[in-house]
Amino acid sequence: MKLRITDVLLALLLAAIGVFGSLGADGVSTLDRPVDGLALGLAGANGVLLVLRRVVPVVTVVASAVVTSAYLVLGYPYGPILVSLLVAVYSVARYVRLRWSLPAGGAALVILLVHVFTNPVALPGLVGLVPGSAWVVVPFAVGVSVRQYREGVERARAEAVRRRVDAERLRLAREVHDVVGHGLAAIKMQAEVALHLIDVKPAQAEVALTAISRTAADALDEVRAMVRSSGEAERAPVPGLARLADLRDRMSDAGMRVDLDAEPVPGGLSPAADLAGYRVVQESLTNALRHSLAKRASVRVRFDVDVVIIDVRNPVERAPGPDGMGIPGMRERVTALGGDFSAGPDNGSFRVHARIPREGVS
Repeated sequence: MKLRITDVLLALLLAAIGVFGSLGADGVSTLDRPVDGLALGLAGANGVLLVLRRVVPVVTVVASAVVTSAYLVLGYPYGPILVSLLVAVYSVARYVRLRWSLPAGGAALVILLVHVFTNPVALPGLVGLVPGSAWVVVPFAVGVSVRQYREGVERARAEAVRRRVDAERLRLAREVHDVVGHGLAAIKMQAEVALHLIDVKPAQAEVALTAISRTAADALDEVRAMVRSSGEAERAPVPGLARLADLRDRMSDAGMRVDLDAEPVPGGLSPAADLAGYRVVQESLTNALRHSLAKRASVRVRFDVDVVIIDVRNPVERAPGPDGMGIPGMRERVTALGGDFSAGPDNGSFRVHARIPREGVS
Protein backbone atom coordinates (compact mmCIF):
# COMPACT_ATOMS: atom_id res chain seq x y z
CA MET A 1 0.00 0.00 0.00
CA LYS A 2 1.31 3.42 -0.97
CA LEU A 3 2.05 6.27 1.40
CA ARG A 4 -0.88 8.68 1.61
CA ILE A 5 -0.77 12.40 2.22
CA THR A 6 -3.58 12.01 4.76
CA ASP A 7 -1.39 9.66 6.80
CA VAL A 8 1.48 12.16 6.69
CA LEU A 9 -0.81 14.93 7.93
CA LEU A 10 -2.27 12.69 10.65
CA ALA A 11 1.21 11.67 11.80
CA LEU A 12 2.36 15.29 12.02
CA LEU A 13 -0.78 16.24 13.92
CA LEU A 14 -0.37 13.42 16.45
CA ALA A 15 3.34 14.21 16.82
CA ALA A 16 2.46 17.81 17.66
CA ILE A 17 -0.27 16.69 20.05
CA GLY A 18 2.16 14.28 21.71
CA VAL A 19 4.84 16.95 22.20
CA PHE A 20 2.60 19.74 23.44
CA GLY A 21 0.39 17.37 25.41
CA SER A 22 3.43 15.99 27.23
CA LEU A 23 4.50 19.53 28.10
CA GLY A 24 1.02 20.15 29.46
CA ALA A 25 1.19 17.00 31.62
CA ASP A 26 4.54 18.02 33.10
CA GLY A 27 4.35 18.61 36.83
CA VAL A 28 0.86 17.19 37.32
CA SER A 29 2.31 14.60 39.70
CA THR A 30 5.44 14.99 41.76
CA LEU A 31 6.09 11.28 41.29
CA ASP A 32 6.44 11.67 37.54
CA ARG A 33 9.80 12.25 35.95
CA PRO A 34 9.96 15.81 34.60
CA VAL A 35 9.39 16.11 30.87
CA ASP A 36 12.67 16.72 29.08
CA GLY A 37 14.03 16.54 25.57
CA LEU A 38 14.00 12.72 25.56
CA ALA A 39 10.33 12.64 26.55
CA LEU A 40 9.43 15.13 23.83
CA GLY A 41 11.49 13.18 21.31
CA LEU A 42 9.71 9.93 22.17
CA ALA A 43 6.28 11.59 22.02
CA GLY A 44 7.05 13.19 18.66
CA ALA A 45 8.61 10.04 17.23
CA ASN A 46 5.55 8.00 18.19
CA GLY A 47 3.37 10.28 16.13
CA VAL A 48 5.75 10.34 13.16
CA LEU A 49 5.72 6.52 13.07
CA LEU A 50 2.08 6.65 11.92
CA VAL A 51 3.21 7.82 8.49
CA LEU A 52 3.73 4.09 7.84
CA ARG A 53 0.53 2.84 9.46
CA ARG A 54 -0.88 1.53 6.16
CA VAL A 55 2.43 0.68 4.48
CA VAL A 56 3.84 -1.60 7.20
CA PRO A 57 1.14 -1.70 9.91
CA VAL A 58 2.66 -4.65 11.82
CA VAL A 59 6.05 -2.96 12.12
CA THR A 60 4.39 0.34 12.98
CA VAL A 61 2.32 -1.03 15.85
CA VAL A 62 5.24 -2.92 17.40
CA ALA A 63 7.53 0.11 17.08
CA SER A 64 4.85 2.36 18.55
CA ALA A 65 4.40 -0.01 21.49
CA VAL A 66 8.15 -0.02 22.13
CA VAL A 67 8.36 3.80 22.04
CA THR A 68 5.28 4.19 24.26
CA SER A 69 6.50 1.58 26.74
CA ALA A 70 9.94 3.21 26.91
CA TYR A 71 8.32 6.58 27.63
CA LEU A 72 6.23 5.11 30.46
CA VAL A 73 8.99 2.86 31.89
CA LEU A 74 11.22 5.94 32.20
CA GLY A 75 8.58 7.42 34.44
CA TYR A 76 7.30 10.25 32.26
CA PRO A 77 3.69 11.31 32.88
CA TYR A 78 0.76 9.70 31.09
CA GLY A 79 -0.23 11.80 28.12
CA PRO A 80 -1.24 11.98 24.45
CA ILE A 81 1.61 9.66 23.46
CA LEU A 82 -0.92 6.88 24.11
CA VAL A 83 -3.21 8.28 21.39
CA SER A 84 -0.57 7.50 18.77
CA LEU A 85 -0.39 3.92 20.03
CA LEU A 86 -4.18 3.69 19.89
CA VAL A 87 -4.17 4.74 16.21
CA ALA A 88 -1.37 2.26 15.42
CA VAL A 89 -3.30 -0.61 17.02
CA TYR A 90 -6.48 0.34 15.17
CA SER A 91 -4.56 0.48 11.89
CA VAL A 92 -3.04 -2.99 12.20
CA ALA A 93 -6.44 -4.48 13.02
CA ARG A 94 -8.12 -2.53 10.19
CA TYR A 95 -5.66 -3.27 7.39
CA VAL A 96 -4.10 -6.65 8.27
CA ARG A 97 -5.80 -10.03 8.49
CA LEU A 98 -6.17 -11.60 11.92
CA ARG A 99 -3.50 -14.17 11.09
CA TRP A 100 -0.89 -11.39 11.41
CA SER A 101 -2.68 -8.58 13.21
CA LEU A 102 -3.62 -10.66 16.26
CA PRO A 103 0.01 -11.63 17.11
CA ALA A 104 1.10 -8.04 16.44
CA GLY A 105 -1.62 -6.70 18.72
CA GLY A 106 -0.71 -9.24 21.39
CA ALA A 107 2.94 -8.26 21.20
CA ALA A 108 2.01 -4.57 21.48
CA LEU A 109 -0.10 -5.34 24.55
CA VAL A 110 2.69 -7.24 26.30
CA ILE A 111 5.24 -4.52 25.51
CA LEU A 112 2.93 -1.77 26.75
CA LEU A 113 2.13 -3.53 30.04
CA VAL A 114 5.81 -3.67 31.05
CA HIS A 115 5.43 -0.19 32.58
CA VAL A 116 2.76 -1.46 34.98
CA PHE A 117 5.47 -3.34 36.88
CA THR A 118 8.24 -0.72 36.56
CA ASN A 119 6.61 2.71 36.73
CA PRO A 120 5.99 3.72 40.37
CA VAL A 121 3.08 5.96 39.33
CA ALA A 122 1.24 3.15 37.50
CA LEU A 123 -1.43 1.12 39.28
CA PRO A 124 0.28 -2.02 40.55
CA GLY A 125 -0.33 -5.63 39.48
CA LEU A 126 -3.62 -6.83 38.04
CA VAL A 127 -5.35 -3.57 38.91
CA GLY A 128 -3.10 -1.75 36.50
CA LEU A 129 -3.48 -4.32 33.74
CA VAL A 130 -7.13 -3.48 33.02
CA PRO A 131 -6.77 0.22 32.08
CA GLY A 132 -3.44 -0.48 30.41
CA SER A 133 -4.94 -3.26 28.30
CA ALA A 134 -7.81 -1.02 27.19
CA TRP A 135 -5.41 1.11 25.11
CA VAL A 136 -4.79 -1.96 22.92
CA VAL A 137 -7.89 -4.13 23.23
CA VAL A 138 -10.48 -1.46 22.46
CA PRO A 139 -8.90 0.00 19.29
CA PHE A 140 -8.04 -3.51 18.11
CA ALA A 141 -11.69 -4.59 18.45
CA VAL A 142 -12.86 -1.46 16.64
CA GLY A 143 -10.36 -2.03 13.82
CA VAL A 144 -11.43 -5.65 13.35
CA SER A 145 -15.10 -4.62 13.30
CA VAL A 146 -14.48 -1.94 10.69
CA ARG A 147 -12.44 -4.35 8.60
CA GLN A 148 -15.14 -7.00 8.66
CA TYR A 149 -17.81 -4.44 7.82
CA ARG A 150 -15.84 -3.08 4.85
CA GLU A 151 -15.08 -6.58 3.61
CA GLY A 152 -18.78 -7.41 3.83
CA VAL A 153 -19.63 -4.30 1.83
CA GLU A 154 -17.02 -5.20 -0.79
CA ARG A 155 -18.32 -8.76 -1.03
CA ALA A 156 -21.88 -7.49 -1.44
CA ARG A 157 -20.75 -5.03 -4.11
CA ALA A 158 -18.79 -7.73 -5.95
CA GLU A 159 -21.78 -10.06 -5.76
CA ALA A 160 -24.06 -7.36 -7.13
CA VAL A 161 -21.65 -6.75 -10.01
CA ARG A 162 -21.45 -10.49 -10.67
CA ARG A 163 -25.24 -10.76 -10.75
CA ARG A 164 -25.49 -7.84 -13.17
CA VAL A 165 -22.84 -9.39 -15.42
CA ASP A 166 -24.59 -12.77 -15.32
CA ALA A 167 -27.93 -11.14 -16.09
CA GLU A 168 -26.43 -9.26 -19.03
CA ARG A 169 -24.79 -12.43 -20.33
CA LEU A 170 -28.11 -14.26 -20.06
CA ARG A 171 -29.89 -11.42 -21.85
CA LEU A 172 -27.36 -11.44 -24.68
CA ALA A 173 -27.47 -15.23 -24.93
CA ARG A 174 -31.24 -15.15 -25.14
CA GLU A 175 -31.22 -12.39 -27.75
CA VAL A 176 -28.58 -14.16 -29.84
CA HIS A 177 -30.52 -17.42 -29.61
CA ASP A 178 -33.72 -15.75 -30.78
CA VAL A 179 -32.12 -13.74 -33.59
CA VAL A 180 -29.67 -16.34 -34.87
CA GLY A 181 -32.00 -19.27 -34.33
CA HIS A 182 -34.76 -17.58 -36.26
CA GLY A 183 -32.41 -16.54 -39.05
CA LEU A 184 -30.78 -19.96 -39.40
CA ALA A 185 -34.14 -21.75 -39.47
CA ALA A 186 -35.32 -19.45 -42.27
CA ILE A 187 -32.02 -19.76 -44.14
CA LYS A 188 -32.10 -23.57 -43.89
CA MET A 189 -35.59 -23.73 -45.35
CA GLN A 190 -34.74 -21.28 -48.14
CA ALA A 191 -31.53 -23.16 -48.95
CA GLU A 192 -33.44 -26.44 -49.28
CA VAL A 193 -35.85 -24.74 -51.66
CA ALA A 194 -32.97 -23.31 -53.70
CA LEU A 195 -31.22 -26.70 -53.93
CA HIS A 196 -34.43 -28.34 -55.07
CA LEU A 197 -35.15 -25.76 -57.77
CA ILE A 198 -31.70 -24.76 -58.96
CA ASP A 199 -31.71 -27.18 -61.89
CA VAL A 200 -35.39 -27.18 -62.85
CA LYS A 201 -36.43 -23.63 -62.04
CA PRO A 202 -33.35 -21.42 -61.75
CA ALA A 203 -35.39 -18.22 -61.50
CA GLN A 204 -37.22 -19.41 -58.39
CA ALA A 205 -33.96 -20.70 -56.95
CA GLU A 206 -32.53 -17.22 -57.40
CA VAL A 207 -35.48 -15.81 -55.45
CA ALA A 208 -34.74 -18.24 -52.61
CA LEU A 209 -31.04 -17.33 -52.63
CA THR A 210 -31.92 -13.64 -52.55
CA ALA A 211 -34.15 -14.31 -49.56
CA ILE A 212 -31.26 -16.13 -47.88
CA SER A 213 -29.01 -13.13 -48.38
CA ARG A 214 -31.64 -10.74 -47.03
CA THR A 215 -32.39 -12.91 -44.01
CA ALA A 216 -28.71 -13.29 -43.17
CA ALA A 217 -28.12 -9.54 -43.54
CA ASP A 218 -31.10 -8.72 -41.28
CA ALA A 219 -29.89 -11.17 -38.63
CA LEU A 220 -26.34 -9.80 -38.75
CA ASP A 221 -27.58 -6.21 -38.49
CA GLU A 222 -29.69 -7.09 -35.47
CA VAL A 223 -26.83 -8.92 -33.75
CA ARG A 224 -24.44 -6.01 -34.40
CA ALA A 225 -26.98 -3.54 -32.99
CA MET A 226 -27.48 -5.78 -29.98
CA VAL A 227 -23.75 -6.04 -29.25
CA ARG A 228 -23.20 -2.31 -29.72
CA SER A 229 -26.07 -1.47 -27.40
CA SER A 230 -25.00 -3.86 -24.63
CA GLY A 231 -22.49 -1.38 -23.18
CA GLU A 232 -24.36 1.84 -23.91
CA ALA A 233 -26.60 3.82 -21.60
CA GLU A 234 -29.21 4.10 -24.35
CA ARG A 235 -29.69 0.94 -26.32
CA ALA A 236 -30.00 0.86 -30.06
CA PRO A 237 -33.55 0.43 -31.43
CA VAL A 238 -34.84 -3.07 -30.83
CA PRO A 239 -37.57 -5.03 -32.61
CA GLY A 240 -41.14 -4.59 -31.43
CA LEU A 241 -44.70 -5.65 -32.20
CA ALA A 242 -44.99 -2.94 -34.85
CA ARG A 243 -42.56 -5.01 -36.98
CA LEU A 244 -44.64 -8.19 -37.01
CA ALA A 245 -45.56 -7.60 -40.66
CA ASP A 246 -41.85 -7.67 -41.58
CA LEU A 247 -41.47 -10.87 -39.58
CA ARG A 248 -44.41 -12.39 -41.45
CA ASP A 249 -42.83 -11.46 -44.77
CA ARG A 250 -39.52 -13.08 -43.81
CA MET A 251 -41.31 -16.24 -42.81
CA SER A 252 -43.18 -16.20 -46.13
CA ASP A 253 -39.84 -15.96 -47.94
CA ALA A 254 -38.78 -19.05 -45.98
CA GLY A 255 -41.80 -20.94 -47.29
CA MET A 256 -44.14 -20.56 -44.34
CA ARG A 257 -47.61 -19.05 -44.51
CA VAL A 258 -48.42 -16.81 -41.56
CA ASP A 259 -51.92 -15.45 -40.94
CA LEU A 260 -51.33 -12.28 -38.95
CA ASP A 261 -54.15 -10.60 -37.03
CA ALA A 262 -52.57 -7.88 -34.92
CA GLU A 263 -54.10 -4.72 -33.53
CA PRO A 264 -52.13 -1.49 -33.97
CA VAL A 265 -49.57 -1.01 -31.21
CA PRO A 266 -50.96 1.59 -28.76
CA GLY A 267 -49.11 4.12 -26.69
CA GLY A 268 -48.12 3.26 -23.16
CA LEU A 269 -46.41 0.02 -24.12
CA SER A 270 -43.02 -0.30 -22.43
CA PRO A 271 -39.96 -1.22 -24.54
CA ALA A 272 -39.45 -4.37 -22.46
CA ALA A 273 -43.01 -5.58 -23.06
CA ASP A 274 -42.78 -4.63 -26.75
CA LEU A 275 -39.56 -6.61 -27.24
CA ALA A 276 -40.82 -9.59 -25.22
CA GLY A 277 -43.99 -9.76 -27.30
CA TYR A 278 -42.02 -9.66 -30.54
CA ARG A 279 -39.62 -12.37 -29.37
CA VAL A 280 -42.50 -14.63 -28.33
CA VAL A 281 -44.02 -14.40 -31.81
CA GLN A 282 -40.62 -14.76 -33.50
CA GLU A 283 -39.60 -17.84 -31.51
CA SER A 284 -43.03 -19.42 -31.91
CA LEU A 285 -42.87 -19.03 -35.69
CA THR A 286 -39.28 -20.31 -35.74
CA ASN A 287 -40.37 -23.44 -33.86
CA ALA A 288 -43.27 -23.87 -36.26
CA LEU A 289 -40.90 -23.57 -39.22
CA ARG A 290 -38.62 -26.21 -37.73
CA HIS A 291 -41.16 -28.69 -36.45
CA SER A 292 -44.39 -28.30 -38.45
CA LEU A 293 -44.69 -30.08 -41.78
CA ALA A 294 -47.70 -27.94 -42.71
CA LYS A 295 -45.54 -24.79 -42.70
CA ARG A 296 -48.34 -22.50 -41.65
CA ALA A 297 -49.24 -20.64 -38.48
CA SER A 298 -51.65 -18.03 -37.18
CA VAL A 299 -50.69 -15.08 -34.99
CA ARG A 300 -53.21 -13.06 -33.02
CA VAL A 301 -52.21 -9.99 -30.98
CA ARG A 302 -54.65 -8.04 -28.83
CA PHE A 303 -54.19 -5.17 -26.39
CA ASP A 304 -56.28 -5.08 -23.24
CA VAL A 305 -56.32 -2.30 -20.67
CA ASP A 306 -53.10 -3.39 -18.98
CA VAL A 307 -51.84 -6.44 -20.88
CA VAL A 308 -50.72 -7.57 -24.30
CA ILE A 309 -52.36 -10.87 -25.30
CA ILE A 310 -50.46 -13.01 -27.81
CA ASP A 311 -51.73 -16.28 -29.27
CA VAL A 312 -49.72 -18.26 -31.84
CA ARG A 313 -50.95 -21.57 -33.27
CA ASN A 314 -49.68 -24.00 -35.87
CA PRO A 315 -50.69 -27.54 -36.88
CA VAL A 316 -48.71 -29.96 -34.78
CA GLU A 317 -47.09 -33.11 -36.10
CA ARG A 318 -44.27 -33.05 -33.54
CA ALA A 319 -43.87 -30.59 -30.69
CA PRO A 320 -40.63 -28.71 -30.02
CA GLY A 321 -38.16 -30.80 -28.05
CA PRO A 322 -37.88 -30.28 -24.28
CA ASP A 323 -34.14 -29.64 -24.37
CA GLY A 324 -34.18 -26.46 -26.45
CA MET A 325 -33.87 -22.89 -25.20
CA GLY A 326 -36.87 -21.55 -27.12
CA ILE A 327 -39.85 -22.30 -24.91
CA PRO A 328 -37.97 -21.85 -21.58
CA GLY A 329 -36.57 -18.59 -22.94
CA MET A 330 -40.03 -17.32 -23.89
CA ARG A 331 -41.44 -18.31 -20.53
CA GLU A 332 -38.62 -16.56 -18.71
CA ARG A 333 -39.05 -13.40 -20.75
CA VAL A 334 -42.76 -13.21 -20.01
CA THR A 335 -42.69 -14.18 -16.34
CA ALA A 336 -39.79 -11.79 -15.67
CA LEU A 337 -42.18 -8.97 -16.64
CA GLY A 338 -44.94 -10.30 -14.39
CA GLY A 339 -46.89 -12.00 -17.19
CA ASP A 340 -48.35 -15.46 -17.83
CA PHE A 341 -47.10 -17.95 -20.40
CA SER A 342 -48.18 -21.36 -21.62
CA ALA A 343 -47.12 -23.56 -24.54
CA GLY A 344 -48.30 -26.99 -25.60
CA PRO A 345 -50.70 -29.06 -27.75
CA ASP A 346 -54.25 -27.72 -27.97
CA ASN A 347 -56.96 -29.32 -30.14
CA GLY A 348 -54.67 -30.56 -32.87
CA SER A 349 -52.41 -27.54 -32.92
CA PHE A 350 -49.42 -26.33 -30.94
CA ARG A 351 -50.41 -23.19 -29.09
CA VAL A 352 -48.25 -20.51 -27.50
CA HIS A 353 -50.19 -18.09 -25.31
CA ALA A 354 -48.77 -15.12 -23.45
CA ARG A 355 -50.20 -12.28 -21.41
CA ILE A 356 -47.62 -9.52 -20.85
CA PRO A 357 -48.22 -6.44 -18.69
CA ARG A 358 -48.07 -3.36 -20.88
CA GLU A 359 -45.88 -1.62 -18.33
CA GLY A 360 -43.49 -4.58 -18.39
CA VAL A 361 -42.93 -4.72 -14.63
CA SER A 362 -43.38 -7.50 -12.14
